[in-house]
Amino acid sequence: MPDQPEPACLVIADISGYTSYLAGVELDHAQDILADLTDAVVRALRPTFRLAKLEGDAAFVYVVTDAIDGSILQDTIEHCYIAFRRRLRDIGQASQCDCNACTYIPRLDLKFVVHHGLIAKQRMAGREELVGRDVIVVHRLLKNDVQAESGIGAYALYTDECVRIMGLADPAGAGLIEHRETYDIVGEVIGWVRDLEAVWQATETSSALVVGAEQAAWTASLTFEGPPAIVWEWITSPARRLQWQIGVEAVNEASAGGRRGVGTTNHCVHGRDAIVEEVLAWHPPEVLTTRFQMPMPGVPKLTRSELFEATSDGAKTVFTVRVQRPSSAKDRVKLEEMAPFLFRAYGDGLAMLAPLIEADVAARSARAVPEPELPVSAGRNLIART
Repeated sequence: MPDQPEPACLVIADISGYTSYLAGVELDHAQDILADLTDAVVRALRPTFRLAKLEGDAAFVYVVTDAIDGSILQDTIEHCYIAFRRRLRDIGQASQCDCNACTYIPRLDLKFVVHHGLIAKQRMAGREELVGRDVIVVHRLLKNDVQAESGIGAYALYTDECVRIMGLADPAGAGLIEHRETYDIVGEVIGWVRDLEAVWQATETSSALVVGAEQAAWTASLTFEGPPAIVWEWITSPARRLQWQIGVEAVNEASAGGRRGVGTTNHCVHGRDAIVEEVLAWHPPEVLTTRFQMPMPGVPKLTRSELFEATSDGAKTVFTVRVQRPSSAKDRVKLEEMAPFLFRAYGDGLAMLAPLIEADVAARSARAVPEPELPVSAGRNLIART
């Protein structure tokens, strides 16, 4: 019998073009490439999502939750697409094979369908399966007219219900395009489309603004017992920050389109005072750069970069903070006066954060159920991961 229904965010990541690609290429190399790309997709979606099932050239993932942070969800989807495109490029550049499977790699792409609804779990043939109307909805949405109507081939299609749970009051104002589909049994489904090719192009043409080691007035580094995606969430989420930042009573966030990113302004309230932060670079879950103003006379605006680097096994994060050295001598003197206070306050907060991240990782692990195994690529002509 199925378990009791639970609210969940459901995502299908589908490697588009694979069926036609497979028809004209060498099967053994094509299977290697699919295994490699599937692995890249699922890795990028973890640990936010868990793998429910591999469905040919698609990965069906989910997370049980009744609330969604819209910024984190969209960042996760777009980070996954960027990881897919980078892997696709790396395979194509590294392969010295001239078979059709390797030559036609650029024909592949990735699309997502994202929905929120109720699911139930039941055991079928010794494996856990997700069932329910909303599981049907997200699968029906894979067959859609998004590309035919908009010309967008690489996209994320968020259902209206998912957008509502995300708290996105004006999806059109946030750059999403309305799209409607009608299916038998399910009826009409309203969705919102994000052009992922545009996201990729913007990523490729931009570079992260990072305070370099040689530019830093001071640097701090420590290792958290959790992957970058989880550490990023704890560092950037206003609700999470209240749990570890010393003396912070509120983080009032102003974001264009209801999504955190470059241009977002935070007011970190400390009693009657507030530290004002402006996001200058936002590359989740890798780089965050902010300019901040302390509520003290004569203190200059300071620029800080926070870097999130996964260890080789992906289970831990080397977290590095750099505060940029001011250009004027007067401001450098003031920073030197402030440095002990800043270092101690931020360091004390990170010390409080470390056990919270460990507890979060442990709680997620305790709730985890076994996932299907990923296909293994033989690695022929494929560049090693970096």
